Order: sequence, then structure tokens, then C-alpha cells
Amino acid sequence: MALAELDVVVLDCPDPLALAEFYAGVLGGTITEEPGWVDLEVPGGRKLAFQASPEYVPPRWPSPDGSQQLHLDLVVEDLDVAEKGVLALGATPLDAEDRARTFRVYADPAGHPFCLCAG
Repeated sequence: MALAELDVVVLDCPDPLALAEFYAGVLGGTITEEPGWVDLEVPGGRKLAFQASPEYVPPRWPSPDGSQQLHLDLVVEDLDVAEKGVLALGATPLDAEDRARTFRVYADPAGHPFCLCAG
């Protein structure tokens, strides 16, 4: 028996609304804003939240002496189409050169790593 149920994944960032808008562009969904906090309810009922962190320092990826902290795996139908879309929204490629793999790694505008994964 589970002790708890996962409610939401929260990403710290300097500008919660801007990061929520980035992920809404990638995943779709509805944004709800409160001071210092933004929820994004994506299709299917899942949620991401974004919390203001004025002293936020983005993770370094890859880094032998640091940690990526977490990353999101986002399943897509077409890696090339999805890549064009996330780059247009402000993502930065981190490890997307190997076109033979079934995933590509990017950073969102706040520096959090995420992967586009072939579905």
C-alpha cells in the first residue's frame, strides 16, 4: 500500500511565469498563477509547478563535479519536429548531436535539463 500519491513536480527558477509559458508551449496545458508560484496543468491531468527562487543557480550538465538535480523525459512522435519547436521556444541543445539515438538532451530557459524521447 502506498503512503502517498505524487501531486506535482516543482521546478525552482528565477521567473515562474516565463518557464511555465515555455513548458505550456512544449506540452500544452493551462497556466494558473499565484505570487511566486505558477501551476501548469497539462493534458491528461498531470501538473508541473514553477516556484520563484531569486538565488536560483541552474544545474550544469554534464558535470563531473556537479549534479543535474533532475530532468524531465518528454515523449514525442517526431524528434526532428519536436526539436525545432523547443528550440523556437528558447531551449538550448546540451547533447543532441547523435541523431541515431532515441533521445536528445536540451536545457529549458532556466537551465533545467530535459530529454525529447522517441515515442
